[in-house]
Amino acid sequence: MKKFALLFLLTFLCVGLRAETLKMKDGSLISGSILSQTEYTLNLATSYGNITLNQRDIEQILPDKHRLILKGGSQLVGVILDMDEFNLKLQTDDGTVVNVDMPQIVSIEAYDYDRGKNAQQEFVEKKIEQEQQAKAAQEAAGVAAATGTVAAGGLTFDSDIDQVFNARKAEVVNGQVQTPSAQVQEAAARPLSDEEAFLKNVKSGAISPQQYAAAAKEELSAKKQAKKAPKPVKRVERNFSKYFAIQVGAVPLDLKVKDKLPIGSDSIDIGDEGLDMGKTGVAVSSKFLWRIKESNFWLGPTLSFFNISNKKYNLQSGSDVYEMRSSGSAFALGAAANYYLNPKSRFAFYLTGAAQYEILSLNYHGMKNDTTAFSDSLSSNGLSGAAGIGVETWVDDLMLGLELRQVFTPRKKELKDSADSNTVVQLQLSWKF
Repeated sequence: MKKFALLFLLTFLCVGLRAETLKMKDGSLISGSILSQTEYTLNLATSYGNITLNQRDIEQILPDKHRLILKGGSQLVGVILDMDEFNLKLQTDDGTVVNVDMPQIVSIEAYDYDRGKNAQQEFVEKKIEQEQQAKAAQEAAGVAAATGTVAAGGLTFDSDIDQVFNARKAEVVNGQVQTPSAQVQEAAARPLSDEEAFLKNVKSGAISPQQYAAAAKEELSAKKQAKKAPKPVKRVERNFSKYFAIQVGAVPLDLKVKDKLPIGSDSIDIGDEGLDMGKTGVAVSSKFLWRIKESNFWLGPTLSFFNISNKKYNLQSGSDVYEMRSSGSAFALGAAANYYLNPKSRFAFYLTGAAQYEILSLNYHGMKNDTTAFSDSLSSNGLSGAAGIGVETWVDDLMLGLELRQVFTPRKKELKDSADSNTVVQLQLSWKF
């Protein structure tokens, strides 16, 4: 007997979950089950009949509330968050979440938002009367149109009015006129499927109370997930006018010295083959660009730093043996430009270029014949240019990208025999604002 009562209680509860209470803009509160709704109208089944409401007259759909009558006469009112055969979770108006054992519940009833049953009945009956008057006016207008009669003032009922009032045209089947009411009666006479029975809260013998409870629980979970789902951020390219990027990568530097390497007032004879004092180092860059008149072209200053990694050498010049190390750095300051090929795509490709002034310093030191210490440096200052391609993609409010550039830098002085260009590969983090 207790098991039967529990199943009946769950069935009643699941049915009650489908009830909705609508707050109208005039202050009226109407309870019922939503049958269907469009952009313009909402069809509601109430205890006093089915009515059609204009969406513009509805202020909000109030959350489902239920009143739990507990053993001992106490009661709780709130929104049901979750339930199963053993437990019910309820959130009260002050936000408190209460867990109630099912055996403690005597009955569950839909919470009455209304100011009184008479007020709701009066509203529904008045609404039904208005709909009947509107329907009669439509039928009269249809007869007038069929006989060539035009209503006073030239009033017509177009497709927009049909959409607002969800009007349906009569159909002819086997020589008989099928009015909308007849079609509704025919649909009502047709047996409901299990899915339709569940959606309309009609008990079907093929659906058990446990299935009702599971379906209602799944619906509650879907509503929670829909509320938590983040809204996609729509980015419009024309809204951005500034761009800042930080880049980190690698650059293989080819720095070659031929003939003689100076050491103070002396020098080391290294021959025509020369000595490669370059090595793959770290390249760090940044650039701040402005958009040019809402085009795909961006222009602004850029700053670059190249690290020349440590390198060891063992040289022999005549009877002298040199053990030495070298390291250095290069700074470049100038202007950079980006031209975006497809700025609205998920992966935006762009062409990039730069014109800079570079200052390079290469230091080296060591021991001569393990007895005499020495140190000196080389430098090469001058203009440099760069050209390349990059790609970026949005990740939240930032952009991640990859840029490949070829840097053209004619070296001077002792480093004049170095390669005129070097390849720079960098990952970048950028912002548009």
